[in-house]
Amino acid sequence: MKVVFVGAGPGNPDLLTVEAHRLLSHCQLCIYAGSLVSPAVIALVPEGAELHDSATMTLEEMEVVFARAQEKDIDLIRLHTGDPAIYGAIREQMNSLDRLGIDYEVVPGISSFQAAAAALKTELTAPEIAQTIILSRTSGRTPMPEMQELEHLARTQSTLCLFLSVHKIGEVARDLTTYYGAECPAAVVFRASWPDQVLVRGSLADIAEKVEAAQIKKTAMIIVGQALSRDLPVSKLYHRHFSHGYRQGDGPGDTL
Repeated sequence: MKVVFVGAGPGNPDLLTVEAHRLLSHCQLCIYAGSLVSPAVIALVPEGAELHDSATMTLEEMEVVFARAQEKDIDLIRLHTGDPAIYGAIREQMNSLDRLGIDYEVVPGISSFQAAAAALKTELTAPEIAQTIILSRTSGRTPMPEMQELEHLARTQSTLCLFLSVHKIGEVARDLTTYYGAECPAAVVFRASWPDQVLVRGSLADIAEKVEAAQIKKTAMIIVGQALSRDLPVSKLYHRHFSHGYRQGDGPGDTL
């Protein structure tokens, strides 16, 4: 018996990995984030499977389900939105499983920041402009380490992808303007890849007003940075004098 932490992706079930689809299609017991996981993904779970919504569960209550699955020798799927490694709160669950002597593994998923970039039809990196992508959030019930507050990250002028922060879009835009400038491109993607997906494009000068007009208050990704612009230096990858081992692969992508 083991627990498998599965990335549910951004919402569209077609964006699940093949492994995630296989596991969900055959699972007998699943704990899922009911307030966040798309119903279309949950629909892949076989009828009659035991489902638990983690939105109403404490860690101790999840431990009871883990232990019961161990007694029955049934694999348990722990379904998280996006990729479990990003704001998944899986560490404490793994600590519980270690204590219970239960094996576990992780199946990665497409993150909402990737789905948001795809929805915007944009690249998050740009030659000579942005070669770093920062995944972060603003402080809330979970405080931010002092050196990771937004103003420190903004000094790098990297492409910023902010989770769990759209309710503070006015504050975010104001704080970032000091470092990026008012005309810096900004976008907000509500429920990337869902049927009711909404895209809001603008600049730091007007993005807050546009988001408020769209009445977006949660479940959205904020992306800020000059990389969102289309009028940028061209990559040297396809220059006629540029040749290296990546050309055959059509770009290095995110290879290690």
